[in-house]
Amino acid sequence: MDKIAKYREYIQTLLTNYANDDVSNEQVETQLIFDTERDHYQWMNVGWQQFNRVYRCVIHLDIKNGKIWLQQNLTDQNPAEELVKMGVPKDDIVLGLQPPYKRQYTDYGVA
Repeated sequence: MDKIAKYREYIQTLLTNYANDDVSNEQVETQLIFDTERDHYQWMNVGWQQFNRVYRCVIHLDIKNGKIWLQQNLTDQNPAEELVKMGVPKDDIVLGLQPPYKRQYTDYGVA
């Protein structure tokens, strides 16, 4: 299996495991969006809490230029470290949620 195929599998496994622990109900749906053609992966919450609309991207990951980009993380989980434990080198993970000038100071890739 090539590197990108492995990364797709790792991301889908990670998001599925996280979303299984999500507290969804009849009004708020947990959605996993896996675009394997364009390599965009999201865990969403969509619905209503009483009179308030819920439309939240909980975690968003992309694969760009052979690297996994963490674009959004609204959890207390550390998906970057989980990906490292799965076998992804830190240089192949970019913290896209950090400004470009700060990425060089992380333990992860820069782009």
